[in-house]
Amino acid sequence: MTRYCHQPSFMTGDEFSMATFALLDPDGALHEGAVEPRLERDHARRMYQAMLATRLLDERMLAAQRQGRLSFYMQSTGEEAAIVGATAALDDADMIMAQYREQGALMYRGFTIDEFMNQLFGNDLDYGKGRQMPVHYGSRKLHYMTISSPLATQIPQATGYAYGQKLAGDGQCTLTFFGEGAASEGDFHAALNMASVHRVPVIFFCRNNGYAISTPAVEQFAADGIAPRAIGYRMHAIRVDGNDALAVFEATRMARRIAVEQNQPVLIEAMSYRLAAHSSSDDPSGYRAKSEEETWRLKDPVLRLRKWLTAKGWWSDDEQASEEERLRRDVLETMKRAEKRPAPPLDTLISDVYADITPALQRQFDDLKRHIRRHPEAYPKGAKTLDLDISSTSSAEGDA
Repeated sequence: MTRYCHQPSFMTGDEFSMATFALLDPDGALHEGAVEPRLERDHARRMYQAMLATRLLDERMLAAQRQGRLSFYMQSTGEEAAIVGATAALDDADMIMAQYREQGALMYRGFTIDEFMNQLFGNDLDYGKGRQMPVHYGSRKLHYMTISSPLATQIPQATGYAYGQKLAGDGQCTLTFFGEGAASEGDFHAALNMASVHRVPVIFFCRNNGYAISTPAVEQFAADGIAPRAIGYRMHAIRVDGNDALAVFEATRMARRIAVEQNQPVLIEAMSYRLAAHSSSDDPSGYRAKSEEETWRLKDPVLRLRKWLTAKGWWSDDEQASEEERLRRDVLETMKRAEKRPAPPLDTLISDVYADITPALQRQFDDLKRHIRRHPEAYPKGAKTLDLDISSTSSAEGDA
């Protein structure tokens, strides 16, 4: 029913300031009045171990990039609770469509260190066959859609995939991760409107870490963050402390129930902070103060969950030391193996594009092989896959 008024009254949006849902304080203790979620010991430990493994993997791989062993890397440091906490609240068969900083989701679901390394080095065991940049993971068996570099493309894709899940009726949902910068793209608004109109089981999870690379949130939007935008689409929304793994877990658990049982989309905005640089190519000292970073380090999500687990008797200092030693050893040994593996065979360059290779594509590929045979010294990896002797730099004409 239409409601009328008889005096003009404009709204500015200030009426919709949202509170932030939080359960744990920075010391790992429950806030007064907070109710601990139903979380079994093994489930909580699995969350923490995934967060810790992600932190240590990131530290080692950034060091590898600085050593020139890896071309590029993006860390999740400071945002582990948002990613792992959300993933832990899903069914393992729910689809995840990530942006590019969600390695914790894969870690939680059982992606091995070997699988991480094979993708990072683009070797012959890489599921993407060396075609992607590092950190662009994907896993069909773990229901984790392969990452794409263009910003926000995964958001409308998540709506479409969730629509298919609704039609299938299997009780699954899709969760898509993105940053507050991606929420400035038109894809974001198209996805939310489509999801709300068609009532699909999708969870839009925004990691609001304060910066879109170097652009602070205050220069991106004037409104109260991202979560209130959902109100304009008549969508459920919640804002949560993104450094509080328990709060993220509980918010996502409830969001999943709404999505699956009611076939309604939900928007979660996790307030967090990127403690590391945007990527290995970025220097955050040029756009934010060290004092700001130190303030957020006191809210470290990994340490916060560890303190909560320790207080409950579910984790110990001895376990911490043992797990850190094991993870660092595994990461280093696995990296050494992965970087020594050969590149994918040259023939895989044109596989998985068409069911049957087209004549035009085959001609291009044949031209490429002839070019490599003429200049094997310039393409040592390609020449190796063609079984050419690259010990000599002399050119060979024709089809060898």
